[in-house]
Amino acid sequence: MRSRVLTLLRAHGFNRTSFQVLELGFRYWFCDEGCVAYSDTGSAWVAAGAPIASDAALSSVTRAFIAAGRASGRRVSFFATETRLLEAAAQELDTIQIGEQPVWDPASWANIVKSSRSLREQIRRARAKGVVVRQLDSVEVADRTHPARRAMEDLIARWLATRAMAPMGFLVDVQPFDFPEERRYLVAEREGTIVAFLCAVPIYARSGWLIEDLVRHVEAPNGTGEMLIDSAMRLLASEGSHDVTLGLAPLSGSVNRWLGAARSIGRALYDFRGVHAFKAKLKPDRWEPTYLAYPKGASPLLSVYDVLVAFARGSLSRFGLETVLRGPAFVVRTLAVLLVPWTILLASVETRHWFPAPWVQWAWVGFDIVVMLGLFALSSRFRPRLARLLASAITLDGMLTLLEAVTFNVPRLRNQTDWLVVVIACLAPMGAAIVLWSAQATRYRAGS
Repeated sequence: MRSRVLTLLRAHGFNRTSFQVLELGFRYWFCDEGCVAYSDTGSAWVAAGAPIASDAALSSVTRAFIAAGRASGRRVSFFATETRLLEAAAQELDTIQIGEQPVWDPASWANIVKSSRSLREQIRRARAKGVVVRQLDSVEVADRTHPARRAMEDLIARWLATRAMAPMGFLVDVQPFDFPEERRYLVAEREGTIVAFLCAVPIYARSGWLIEDLVRHVEAPNGTGEMLIDSAMRLLASEGSHDVTLGLAPLSGSVNRWLGAARSIGRALYDFRGVHAFKAKLKPDRWEPTYLAYPKGASPLLSVYDVLVAFARGSLSRFGLETVLRGPAFVVRTLAVLLVPWTILLASVETRHWFPAPWVQWAWVGFDIVVMLGLFALSSRFRPRLARLLASAITLDGMLTLLEAVTFNVPRLRNQTDWLVVVIACLAPMGAAIVLWSAQATRYRAGS
């Protein structure tokens, strides 16, 4: 089936994300005039970009897909669409801008580097550290036993483990190995070890390329990413391409107020401004808006929700739990902040009712202050030793709290409020310990 989609892409693959629909996880809806790749969330069909169809058929394929979705009891939306679809299906669709993507003519890249001192300096730094870039043959990538392929797989696993959020699906899943003969691969090596790689995929109808994946080890020298992009631009220019993009900078550009608010709220998990700034410093020739399209009369909020579910691999609650268990900085900081009122409460309650002796009360207060300071330090910079120490201490805290609750507090509980306090006292350290142990395991997989 994917071979059939590839044939259609070679003829009509205009959307900059079009090649990505060949990756595992998508479903395909076909009609005589084209195809739509989509994710079924259970309540919605979220299409990955525009339908794969000719300009003349784009509107009719869009209408037919919307009708098919409704007949199946599904809401329909099209994520990461461009102006071409909006012009062809203006009567069928409403849109909201969800970001913008930078575009270069790689033929002018050498002049961009020449005019940018900071870019030249980053590339120089990487070279000074012994980083060299080479192109991989598709045969090397296709062979699962090849050292380069295995090194790339290891880099992906390590890189995903460093992310604040749990791995996502849909159009941001990292799957660089299918149809390797269609792609371009560059690796950055230092002392014979691959420390980063870049994968570019074709945009057939534009004779262009999307730099889909740029994955680096946490200890790769500064400038390694810029060096890979520089090599890719020069390679693609030599092949005659005049259209290269680094993909969507989400929630950038002229997004509406509530998406702008979401950008601010979500920055603890995803550095929206940083992604845009990195791409902007490479001096693109232009920025093109990217949209979420949905049928006229449909709810834009529901469409955004459907897209989030698609990225969360079908369950926002599971995705949220997995993210919390990775122990991102904002979660660790939240644990520290919550300890502030709890410690004040411990210091102010009646000693005889809650503690066997005054020294026990003040020992708990002192312990919580130390843990609080440790959590604040850990949220600023993750340090494995500190994480292990805090996780061990909080685990011990939970065990001692449970022992004290059973032997001392339970016989003295007077009402529901007392019970609630004891339950919180027992469950809170257990939850915090689980988060820290899980975060430690995740960072260990990342090699930090």
